[in-house]
Amino acid sequence: MAKKQASRQGFNIMIIGQSGRLQYEALLFAASLRHASPGFDGRLFVAMPLPGPLWQKDPTIRDRDVLTLMEHFGVEVLPFENKVFGQSYPYGNKIEALMALPEGEPFVFFDTDTLITGELTQVPFDFDHPGASLRREGTWPEPTLYGPGYSGIWKSLYDRFGLDFDSSLDLSQPDEYWQRYLYFNAGFFFAACPHRFGERFLEYALSIRDDPPRELICQSLDPWLDQIALPLVIHSFGGGRDALPDGLLDGSVSCHYRHFPLLYARESDQVIDLLETVAAPNKIKKVLKNYDPIKRMVFQGRGQKVRALFDQDHLPRREQAIRNRIKSNGFWMR
Repeated sequence: MAKKQASRQGFNIMIIGQSGRLQYEALLFAASLRHASPGFDGRLFVAMPLPGPLWQKDPTIRDRDVLTLMEHFGVEVLPFENKVFGQSYPYGNKIEALMALPEGEPFVFFDTDTLITGELTQVPFDFDHPGASLRREGTWPEPTLYGPGYSGIWKSLYDRFGLDFDSSLDLSQPDEYWQRYLYFNAGFFFAACPHRFGERFLEYALSIRDDPPRELICQSLDPWLDQIALPLVIHSFGGGRDALPDGLLDGSVSCHYRHFPLLYARESDQVIDLLETVAAPNKIKKVLKNYDPIKRMVFQGRGQKVRALFDQDHLPRREQAIRNRIKSNGFWMR
């Protein structure tokens, strides 16, 4: 069972924003937060990487209409410097940006391609017991025929950082089945202090990238590096898979849609209605229409055509099958 809080603790929210796709998704996130969670009284940060040698192009948000709308939604744009990752591994933004947040203040990170669909203040976060998204597939590792298996690969990482491997296991799952091992989607995570969490996240990620244990020799680290390090960091702070009750984040309170065709294919009618409601006001619509996938999917009806391809109560089990059907009908966009 998830641990309970004695009383609600305030917290900040961070998402990543930069020029291109993410700035429009950030607007939708902010609009959905203000619509669905009026009780949230913390700070909403859009962390924005600054130009530098790790970027080929300027990643900052320069569209005045986008910035004006962000201000309207109470967004605080938070510039940060990439010292490690940058363009070569943009998933690293969620790691480096943590150090720009207010030190010692609890935080929840969300991937920008997320909608808030319910009252966040009703989620019983225990920030001293961090957690992350369990809406994931067994994407990593991919054990080879001659080994090592899941246990050998994951144990090598726990041993690397002096962590107790056995206490991380879900013993209700069979040995060498991926769900036995602590693994998250990095679409959301939360903890008590962004600096402490971020410093350890960076330490673990760099150790894995630059000096992987020999058990990882045949394993791909890109794009999985953040999701390899994240469960180790969460376990090191005393968190785990039981950090939240089921059905809230990635359920009734948030939706990590990832791509607009996937959103229309598999999410609930309530999520579709919320998306189209928060995107509808003219001052928002005229800005969002500058991003072609939103323009075509939300405003020109292509999303409903995607939706008609599927029975939402009997979706294919694997995401790749959903993607393939959308692509074969010519409706994929990203």
